[in-house]
Amino acid sequence: MPTPYGSRGGMAFGAPELRVLRRALALALHPSTAHALDDQAVQDCVRLADDIDETVREGARLRAFLVADLARYRAALPGTAAGYLELLEDVLATGYRPAPDDLAALRALRGTPRAAALLARCEGLAERALRARLAAAGEARAADSRTAPPPRPLVPQSRTRLLALPGGRAADGDKPAPRPNPPAEPPATPPARPRPVPTPAEVFPPKRPAPPPAPSQRLAAG
Repeated sequence: MPTPYGSRGGMAFGAPELRVLRRALALALHPSTAHALDDQAVQDCVRLADDIDETVREGARLRAFLVADLARYRAALPGTAAGYLELLEDVLATGYRPAPDDLAALRALRGTPRAAALLARCEGLAERALRARLAAAGEARAADSRTAPPPRPLVPQSRTRLLALPGGRAADGDKPAPRPNPPAEPPATPPARPRPVPTPAEVFPPKRPAPPPAPSQRLAAG
């Protein structure tokens, strides 16, 4: 079974595995010779493919362990500066992309030439990774815009109800519908005349003198 070799994703193969791998490569280059393989050779190729998959998974577990170890060294800075810089170089060789915490730690340690060189390398990797993410996002948006259906024209709700009515413009063609006559307005009533203000003579009429007595009344009294 092949085994992970180093922290750079390499694999170490034994002699029997190399023979099976050489036969598989020859078959890939000359597919017409596939009928010449016996059952044992096919089983060896399948077994080697399974072993390679397991080795890839083992390499992924090894890289995860290195990343976790790097985080422990970074948390213990500045006392672990030498070990942190060495481990960071090994992790970068496995395809690791530096995190913002790594950039901050390297800026704090850039007084040494090794840390300054690693800082320049990590900044370049971070910039390339950011540009790749932005380009991928732009391509995804462009693909969505190409596959999205064209927007439908917006129709006001009142217009939609008018076209849905039977006998409307959809039935009469372009002939406009007659407008209803406005209701007749009631005749305007004349404004009420203001009540005149009474004069003082009307409010307080003068007292009239009493009439003189009749002559018959004067004779009866004499």
